[in-house]
Order: sequence, then C-alpha cells, then structure tokens
Amino acid sequence: MEKRIDKINYYLNIAETVAQRSTCLRKKSGAVIVNKDEIVSTGYSGAPRGRENCMDLGFCSKKKFFPNVRHAGYDACRSVHAEMNAIISSSRKDMLGGCLYLVQYRTETKEYEENPGCCQMCRKLIINSGIDKVVVRINKDEYQVIEVDDWIKNDDLLNGKITY
Repeated sequence: MEKRIDKINYYLNIAETVAQRSTCLRKKSGAVIVNKDEIVSTGYSGAPRGRENCMDLGFCSKKKFFPNVRHAGYDACRSVHAEMNAIISSSRKDMLGGCLYLVQYRTETKEYEENPGCCQMCRKLIINSGIDKVVVRINKDEYQVIEVDDWIKNDDLLNGKITY
C-alpha cells in the first residue's frame, strides 16, 4: 500500500508547482500561505503585472547589470519575489498565525536552492504579515521550519549580516 504524503510535503509540493509559473531566468520560486489547514494564497517570482518578464525579454536584467553581486542590484531585478506576491494577494487577518511554504530551485540545473530562504525584504514583509512560520524545502523529502519570531529576536541587520 502506498504511503500517504505528510501535510508539510503536500504544501511544499503545491509551492513547487506554483514555482513552475515563475518567469525568472535564474531561480524558480513558489510560495503558498496556509492558515488553519486552508490555502490562503499563492505566489511565484515574476515581473509586476503588465511589465515584460525576463523570459519574454530573453535576459536577466540583474545579471546583466550586476553580474558578480549576489546581495545587491535588486533595483535592477524585474521580479517580485514569490513570498511578496503571496502576501500581497491576501489580507493580513487571513495570514495571522499562518505558515508560508517556500520552494526555490535553479532554472539551469533544476536542483533545489542550496541555502533556501527569504531575503531581508521578504523577511520584513513576512514579519509584518503576521505569519508565524516559514517552511523551506531542502530536497524532495527534507525541509527546514523557521520560526518568524527568531527573525525578530535575532535581527541579522543589526550585526551587518545580509542574508538570502
């Protein structure tokens, strides 16, 4: 008899499917916000509505203008992050106490992001949204659970640490 998938991987699988809509040429990202075992919203990385995306343009503007910089050049990036899109597609009251499931993988290799997580801007949005936990996929069966409260208590920016 086939084993039933656990709830966390169920939601991560949905986030991975959502990531397939991503228009970023470097990394596919998908997010699902769940509260009280109901999907509240989803989001994937891509250009703002009405703007041309990198897939259609045929180049990554961030890579073109900031080729060797990982933690800078976001002003040149055309994409809104998956977490951001999921948050702006929901109301705060529906996210309070919820969980955000996040899957990120490289477009060239289809391998999961080596150190998956949220950038500082997304962390700030998640904190203000009222979401309690973020679950990021490490590989097909493993994941990491992040308590949002830890981001509040251990503010990396106060130590000059840039995370992503």
